Formats: sequence, C-alpha cells, structure tokens
Amino acid sequence: MGNKQTIFTAQQLFYRYRDLAPQLVPLDYTNHPDVKLPYELIGSMPELKDNPFRQRIAEVFSEDGEGNMTLDDFLDMFSVLSEMAPRDLKAYYAFKIYDFNNDDFICKSDLEKTLNKLTRNELTEDEVRMVCEKVIDEADLDNDGRLSLEDFQHMIVRAPDFLSTFHIRI
Repeated sequence: MGNKQTIFTAQQLFYRYRDLAPQLVPLDYTNHPDVKLPYELIGSMPELKDNPFRQRIAEVFSEDGEGNMTLDDFLDMFSVLSEMAPRDLKAYYAFKIYDFNNDDFICKSDLEKTLNKLTRNELTEDEVRMVCEKVIDEADLDNDGRLSLEDFQHMIVRAPDFLSTFHIRI
C-alpha cells in the first residue's frame, strides 16, 4: 500500500488531531483542556472522508455519541482501527459500528443499512433482503433472528480478510 505509515505514535496522532483545528487545539495539554472537534472536521479527514461508515465510526468512538471527538476519542479510534489492534477488539467495534440502533444486536434493519452503505445503494430491495436473510441464517447461532456480539465474532473468525480491511492508515 505504498509509503503510507501503518504504525503511529500518540504524538503523531496529537499533531494529526491538532492539524484539523489548530485554533482550537492547544500545543500544551498539561491542564487537560476541554477540547472537542466537531464531526464535520473528523469526517472530512482523508482517512475517513471516502468511508461510507465515517459518520457511524465517529459516533461510536466519540464520547458524546454525536461524532464530536476529544483527543482521547481520536486516539481510541486510531488505536482500534490500526493494523496492530487485536481481532477481538476490532470485532467488538465493528459490531458497534454496524449496530445502528444501538440495541446491542445486529438486526435485519442494521444489516440493511450496512449493506446499503457497503454497496452505495446499488442493490435492489430484493437483493438486500436476500443477502440479509442469508447472513442471519448463516451467522445467527441461537436462531433469534438477530446477531449478538458472540454471533458476530463467530462470523468474523470465518472471514480471513476482516483484519486486513478493518483499519485506517495515516
């Protein structure tokens, strides 16, 4: 993937965060300033701007749930989405990102939203319905019509390309 950096330090991420709004983010964090960058800045970062899940990613990692990020939120996001993060941690956050209604399950409507984002709404309603039914049929271990975190993690183990696709490079 070219000369993109894949391992980063907290200091590099701090400067990346500060570069988004130098007028808001002080160089000195010793007094723990209450700085929160708005989602519009986070979502416009080159690392996220073309990602169909950019808003959902920001919402999941932001303390306020709105996508506005503190420095700690920003560091957490990049840590989880780094190539070095463990599979279980990535799976946990992927599950949260795909759980659009935040009910701790991935239901049919969550799958529909996920699939529509992944395909940029290029599938017909019937195709979306068929894929969602197939996913639930294959991955729903307890047959309750929705995916729990355990169901999702079991499905991810069988997806060898998951780790190589669920990351951000800076």
